[in-house]
Amino acid sequence: MKEQDMRLLITCKQAHALVSEGMDKQLSLGERSRLKVHLSMCKACTNFNHQMRFLRAAMHRFSADVQTQPQEKS
Repeated sequence: MKEQDMRLLITCKQAHALVSEGMDKQLSLGERSRLKVHLSMCKACTNFNHQMRFLRAAMHRFSADVQTQPQEKS
């Protein structure tokens, strides 16, 4: 494999870190590219990515629901 190709290949551990980081900040072009290549080849990490996005969306919905509900008086 060429050295250039090796720079695009990352481990599952690195992909998990990039998925998590990408939830909190904008990934660089290189990081996004490496993650996209990895996700195109790895079903497990693709599932992890979907699960993380689902959990993030669920937490946002839950937070919005809690904030809009009237508070009970004790």
